[in-house]
Amino acid sequence: MESHGGERLVERVEDQRSTLRASLFEHGALLFRGFSVPDVTAFDSVVRGLSGDPLTYTERSSPRSAIQGQVYTSTDYPPNEEIFLHNENSYQQSWPMALYFYCVQPPATLGATSLAGTRGVLARLDDSVREEFTRRGWQVVRNFHPGIGLAWQHVFNTEDRAAVEAYCAANGIESAWLPDGGLRTTAVRKAVHRHPVTGEEVWFNHAAFFHVTTLDEVIREGLLELFDEPDLPTNTYFGDGGRIPDDVIAHVRDCYRAETARFDYREYDVLVIDNMLTSHGREPFTGSRRIAVAMAEPLTP
Repeated sequence: MESHGGERLVERVEDQRSTLRASLFEHGALLFRGFSVPDVTAFDSVVRGLSGDPLTYTERSSPRSAIQGQVYTSTDYPPNEEIFLHNENSYQQSWPMALYFYCVQPPATLGATSLAGTRGVLARLDDSVREEFTRRGWQVVRNFHPGIGLAWQHVFNTEDRAAVEAYCAANGIESAWLPDGGLRTTAVRKAVHRHPVTGEEVWFNHAAFFHVTTLDEVIREGLLELFDEPDLPTNTYFGDGGRIPDDVIAHVRDCYRAETARFDYREYDVLVIDNMLTSHGREPFTGSRRIAVAMAEPLTP
């Protein structure tokens, strides 16, 4: 949706909230361009107008910094690295239904938030792959080793081990403290979900994103030199703990890529995603890319 007169986006959202939400459920994502969204405060008002209060980022899997309130930086990964397609917090027991992206400064080249519809990804999967994941689910194992990746204290926003154990117990996560002072968590989740509004089945998980073969080859080889497979910072399995064959994950990645669409950011663009209908990633980029992110509408199935 584009405005050529600098209309305040928060006013359009307030006037057409029902229509916009219906369109979001139909298409899975909305792009607002040319509207007046001069700063993060205005962006926060848009989020509240369409989805209510934004959420705090919990049980983190990527480095982010708070900008203002519950508005955060996009994932702070090096600009030359791709961030593979995924659905925010699909490894958790609860997740946000709505994601918001606000372009403060567009990159010089590339840097799109790539999008792939989860209905289309599910339809592209081989029947046998879809059936096996539906039947067995998927499992994510995270190992928080001191000095490697995100610290458990940062992920769970506490240094209290008892608080971490209580959070895990309440959210369907097995936890075990490691001899090096680190933490291992294991969670089993569904791979295929039904959207609570549209009723459609969607491919909603981090099975490909967290799988070791999705990492850049240099990073993957470096980690495998440091750790045995069970001790990797993240890896995925079938829900019963069985190994997911590399060619199966490669097929899943191919289905994501076949469904991928992209656009080039312009200053003050606002992108809204239905988190269950649309997966998102990030292209590598050049220049200074500044994208603010907010999450809203928590869902616990």
